[in-house]
Amino acid sequence: MRTDTSLAILASLSGAAAFWRMECRGRVALARLDPLIDPGVPAKHAHAVHGSSGFSASSTYEDLVNADCTSCAVAEDKSVYWAPVVYFKHENGTYQEVLQDGGMLAYYFLNKLGNTKDGIKAFPNDFRMVAGDTNRRNYSVGGSDVKMPDPPKSNWRSMGQTSQADLAQRAIGFNCLNYATDPEPSLYRHYLPEKQFLDDKCKDGVRFELSFPACWNGKDKSSPDHKSHVAYPDQVLNGNCPDGFDVALPGLFFETIWRTQDFVGIPGEFVISNGDVGGFGYHGDFISGWKQEFLQEAVNTCTYSSGRIQDCPIFTILDDNKQRECQIKTPPMIASEKLAGLIGDILPGGVKISYGPEPANHGNPLPNPLPAISSIIDNILPGGVFQEKPTSSSETPTSTSTSQKIKTTPKPSDPPIPKGYELIRTDYVTKGNVVKKIVVIETVTTVMVDTATVTATATRGADKARREVHLHQHQHRHHHGSH
Repeated sequence: MRTDTSLAILASLSGAAAFWRMECRGRVALARLDPLIDPGVPAKHAHAVHGSSGFSASSTYEDLVNADCTSCAVAEDKSVYWAPVVYFKHENGTYQEVLQDGGMLAYYFLNKLGNTKDGIKAFPNDFRMVAGDTNRRNYSVGGSDVKMPDPPKSNWRSMGQTSQADLAQRAIGFNCLNYATDPEPSLYRHYLPEKQFLDDKCKDGVRFELSFPACWNGKDKSSPDHKSHVAYPDQVLNGNCPDGFDVALPGLFFETIWRTQDFVGIPGEFVISNGDVGGFGYHGDFISGWKQEFLQEAVNTCTYSSGRIQDCPIFTILDDNKQRECQIKTPPMIASEKLAGLIGDILPGGVKISYGPEPANHGNPLPNPLPAISSIIDNILPGGVFQEKPTSSSETPTSTSTSQKIKTTPKPSDPPIPKGYELIRTDYVTKGNVVKKIVVIETVTTVMVDTATVTATATRGADKARREVHLHQHQHRHHHGSH
């Protein structure tokens, strides 16, 4: 079978003794949530989330492993995998969601890394890490031209290009898909091409790729930046680990196809939900929801070169429909946000596009735990967007001269709440210099009715899409209306 043969070639090229490909056909959420970077509050930008339905703004390991379902294909994997989503900015300034094609894949490479001991270790329970830098807006590897192919990996060390900052930039890829031509290798291109190139060359969309560090310090399940406890081997996917990181982990690799071909010939530009148009700030997050002992058994025994999870006898495989049915319970703080379809003239979270080369600055989240409700209201912009505070008192607005004073609009007074009603939600609407405060209230009436059971069945169609990594092809099924 061509799929299996090609996947075996991929394993050989990446230096993997074995690997498996975790299929996540469903998406548990399209939401502004990020328990690693913005715990307990709405995240700064929107994410596509795959995996455990226990995902939330403050997910614990117990939340994940005890969840009802997962949107990935292995029932024993209650991990969560998330990354920014992609929007298209039309010429008139309105944004539209770009659809995913076939969900996402999370590869687990079992690479034998140099300078490590005791084989490959499973992720500990509640292991957490982040790959990529959301604020990066340039490419700085040795003064290289990002549009030129990488030099041979064997030359990176002699060229002084094996710092963690360099390797992290080379761990990001944007693979142009055209199934009528020979495929591009993984991590071939480290920037998101301009729209005209995508229209002309990428007939089947763009595959976003992200490799996570696979070298571990052997003790910390996370770190303050969710990065310092791990490191990349000196060839990103394989090679030698740096000093102090002598434990090899499964090499995690995200792959998501975005349907950029749906916008061929339409004026505008693609933008990642963190306000990045060049792709340099693409990133991903991971919390392990495996049980460590089970994952270690899989690492030790599922050592096939096929990449097929179906070939591992200890995995319980869920069908595609089961994966797509899995959803999180959306928290009220973001329930009213529109993130799918046409969403208006601003990115979720009020994110501004930052073209670089200077780093973007998304500011700091609200304190955790949440402050009193009154202080939250003081820090909410129209639409429920949290204001961003400067990181120090020395910071001043770059667009305001020292002779100018910033005028604030007074907060509207609270309207009275009628007796017998309960406050549900507070919204703000701004028009010019006028801010209206809207409170949503409700009363509860108990009504006795006869009980009956009604069953409704929805049937969802699926067609097929192809993916390619290096020299392989495998099939996905997707449904455009599933988001």
